[in-house]
Amino acid sequence: MTKGFEATSLREIAEQLGISKAALYYHFKSKDDIVKSIVSSRSNEVAELLAWVRNQEPGPDLMECAVLRWVDSTTVDKLRGIRFVNANPAVMRNMSTNSGGDIGESLRTVAELVAGKGANPTRQLLVRMAFLSINSAVMAAGGTQCTDEEIVEASREMALAFLNRLREI
Repeated sequence: MTKGFEATSLREIAEQLGISKAALYYHFKSKDDIVKSIVSSRSNEVAELLAWVRNQEPGPDLMECAVLRWVDSTTVDKLRGIRFVNANPAVMRNMSTNSGGDIGESLRTVAELVAGKGANPTRQLLVRMAFLSINSAVMAAGGTQCTDEEIVEASREMALAFLNRLREI
């Protein structure tokens, strides 16, 4: 769909998916419900990552394991979700306000935990950037001929570069 969230109907979404409108309505009562489902799924993933980090022993390998666990969970389908979020900030602000779960805030908490107590601001920033490498790669790839697979791989390489830099400081 290229005409945007507001201008796209459930009928058009059903057609694009190759299913009947009734079948789509069986699972989702509105377009907002579709978006909530996508956001909820990613929110659950970051909640699982946060729980996992909290159950790990602090140490030098925790940051790398956590960052790669997050980045490597990115699939081509998730890139579509990131693109949707970037293209529809007003919709996402509304979802964030009404859903109670903020993926960004949870990911910041994960980054703070793996950066270590008392981490300086530069270290904290670099850790956050490592976690957000996929978002950066998606945004930077606009207007290029990169495939989704290449974007996912580039985000992993970027995360590893941040991790290498973090080992130096």
